[in-house]
Amino acid sequence: MPESTGMPSGAPEFSQTPSLTRGSPILVTGSAGFIGFHLARALLDEGHEVVGYDNFNDYYSVQLKRDRHAILQQYSRYRGVEADLCDGASLNPVFDASGFEVVCHLAAQAGVRYSLTHPHVYQRSNLEGFLNILEACRHHGVGRLVYASSSSVYGGNTKLPFSETDPVDTPISLYAATKKANELMAHTYSHLYGLQTVGLRFFTVYGPWGRPDMAMWLFTAAMLEGRPIPVFNHGDMRRDFTYIDDIVAGAHAALFAKCLSPCEVFNLGNHRSEHLLDMIQILGDLLGVEPRMTLLPMQPGDVQATYADIDRARTALGFEPTTPISAGIPRFVSWYRDYHADPQQAST
Repeated sequence: MPESTGMPSGAPEFSQTPSLTRGSPILVTGSAGFIGFHLARALLDEGHEVVGYDNFNDYYSVQLKRDRHAILQQYSRYRGVEADLCDGASLNPVFDASGFEVVCHLAAQAGVRYSLTHPHVYQRSNLEGFLNILEACRHHGVGRLVYASSSSVYGGNTKLPFSETDPVDTPISLYAATKKANELMAHTYSHLYGLQTVGLRFFTVYGPWGRPDMAMWLFTAAMLEGRPIPVFNHGDMRRDFTYIDDIVAGAHAALFAKCLSPCEVFNLGNHRSEHLLDMIQILGDLLGVEPRMTLLPMQPGDVQATYADIDRARTALGFEPTTPISAGIPRFVSWYRDYHADPQQAST
């Protein structure tokens, strides 16, 4: 039977739309991270007050996070908090002081492969940290919580494209299991406490200010340094590469869309499943390098293909991605070159 993303029988049936008081701040956790930085900056550009929350952990370059954060600090309407979500003593005063009406929770321990070697980090960040956010939202009257899930929840599914009604009870990495757990926890708080929750299943996000542990960054660095690229499953991989601006548009809509149900889950993807070798060739052409590849077997926790069905997000959020990899990858490469030449000038 397909999995339902709605409320259980007997739960209150209601739709609600956050009605932001003028000047009411919006909390963005993970604001020094890739997606959080871009969303916070978009909200600031619109004139919103934003409180950013990040612990600047060293999973990847702390300097990259500091450089993102420095851009946000240029806005007078931005306030940054450096603290750990697992520390409720630091989290609760932020809610006490700010009166958030909507919250976007993007902080998490990312990475499928890292979860194989550092499982307890995921338990703490993705479960304990998420529970603290739920509790803070519950006790401070937050109207809507938007949070990051992941396409990894589809696990071993082979039916493409992935739809929100597909079963997601076969995760193949601990990272995926924690993201599925987040969806279940959010569902419970919607049911018990009337907290409206909106989960966003992101599909392979890339673009300027991206993450150094993601394939596009790793491949670009390797090619420029003359190193071979490790390509898993002998190159037979497909990914729904989704440009950061499209992801931000979807997350923004999730914060403010009207008439959403009490508990929602949406795919945010490009609705295109691209062959990994095509992405590598585009990168090589842009860098003026002939890619050298080391073909390897599939890695534990990986999936062969991802592909998002975005019909629900189109209908409810007006989500319509507009950036193919032929346009998005050149923007990433241009930023990458600028950033490594002069980080202070790479403000795209």
